[in-house]
Amino acid sequence: MSTFGTRQLVAVSPDAPRSQRLDAARQSYQQNRSQMTSVLARQYGLTELDIVSILPAEQVCPLDVSKWETIIRSFEEVGNVHVIMSNGSGVLEVFGQFGNFSRTGPYFNVQTKTVDMHLLPDTLARSFAIEKPGHRDGVSTLSIQFFNHDGHAAFKVFFTFGGKAPSPERRAQWEAIRDGCALL
Repeated sequence: MSTFGTRQLVAVSPDAPRSQRLDAARQSYQQNRSQMTSVLARQYGLTELDIVSILPAEQVCPLDVSKWETIIRSFEEVGNVHVIMSNGSGVLEVFGQFGNFSRTGPYFNVQTKTVDMHLLPDTLARSFAIEKPGHRDGVSTLSIQFFNHDGHAAFKVFFTFGGKAPSPERRAQWEAIRDGCALL
């Protein structure tokens, strides 16, 4: 094992079979559950969806991605949330409120003063409600995360982002979406 910051990385060759890289990522996550799933994915040459698949069952609830519009529209009632979209070139984070929904061609639009997103719903393949320790301070975060057909994160909506424990109201909002859209 080698040390990276405060994390213990489980050594594995980038050429190792996928199953070995998954096992190494799982061991690394068990050593430090506050690691970012995107960082683990890069470290072990996996997709972020691969990393979500190795999280403990009590932290992850698969959602019915066919209910994507219901899920996204429900964010409006939550109030301000932390939204993250990333691709191979960078990460964009915004704090704001969902609303003013519309459709233009293949796009589903969210256009408020604080969140301006144009989503391609046909690219959304999986969705999860995730509760895990935050990477900054280990305080529980609550999120809804969408993934594309390649296993990469499409976007993530965090109801809480660490700093303090989720309020009962925030937890209830997150649980309502999780429970209402969970895969049966």
